[in-house]
Amino acid sequence: MAKAFASQGDMTEKTITFDEIGDGLYAFTAEGDPNSGVIIGDDSVMIVEAQATPRLANKVIECVRSVTDKPISHLVMTHYHAVRVLGASAYEAPQVIMSDIARSMVVERGQEDWESEFQRFPRLFEGHESIPGLTWPTTTFSDSMTVYLGSRRVDIRQIGRAHTAGDAVIHVPDANVMFTGDIVEDHSACYCGDGHFADWGGTLDRIKAYDLDAIAPGRGGALIGSEAVNRAIESTRDFVDSTYRPAARVAAKNGSLKDAWDAVRAACDPKFSDYAIYEHCLPFNVARAYDEARGIDHPRIWTAERDVEMWEQLQG
Repeated sequence: MAKAFASQGDMTEKTITFDEIGDGLYAFTAEGDPNSGVIIGDDSVMIVEAQATPRLANKVIECVRSVTDKPISHLVMTHYHAVRVLGASAYEAPQVIMSDIARSMVVERGQEDWESEFQRFPRLFEGHESIPGLTWPTTTFSDSMTVYLGSRRVDIRQIGRAHTAGDAVIHVPDANVMFTGDIVEDHSACYCGDGHFADWGGTLDRIKAYDLDAIAPGRGGALIGSEAVNRAIESTRDFVDSTYRPAARVAAKNGSLKDAWDAVRAACDPKFSDYAIYEHCLPFNVARAYDEARGIDHPRIWTAERDVEMWEQLQG
């Protein structure tokens, strides 16, 4: 292959940052690796995103213990991807929350996604032996639910398809802060391999309508202040649109997947080639954009075998 498959060549440990983005609210970030969020209530703590393994989850827990000794009572996953959920056991949270749709995706494709992402991200899965199995929620919701951490209200909502069909956002009204998962990224490529391009922009509009004071994105640095929030929302929109539109034009002319690849690279490389995990994401993004443009609404399941076949076709 011309390029190392996915992120197999990225074995450099990332620097962790733990930023307070509101009163008792923190973003755990690591130079483009998957982020986690921390919400401290009156008597307990909610974690947003579990990380890929218990080893990585323990790094989040170390940061939590640097600011509070309150017990972790809730763990919320914004979607089903393995790099987000398989570290869940480390938190020993009594309540593990996902949307109904996210849970259905674990049923449908959770094992395949684990095997796929394990192959793509070897560094993130160091210590994988301690993963007890697929992560299953104790609690699910259809459209929205509210959790009270004492007097602190936390709203968990599905506001539209984007990164996956089951995406959730977590809003803390008293601070007007949101944890968006991979719906919003900052200077990191959006992974769109299981995405819904036609819906993503409307979902971003609904996030923007909150007029937020801060966002913890799925990847990239914490976004504090309306200027940073709006910049990241619009750069995410540009990334998604710049991927889908060229692929859709090719599909409309009955062009090939390789034609779509060339068209998307021409549109995206000048703007996004320095983004984290850009080369990793691009083949998966083009394949999904091409599928959606040809009328495949439900993303096809990625397997370890399909990953390599597609990569050799486009990046080889």
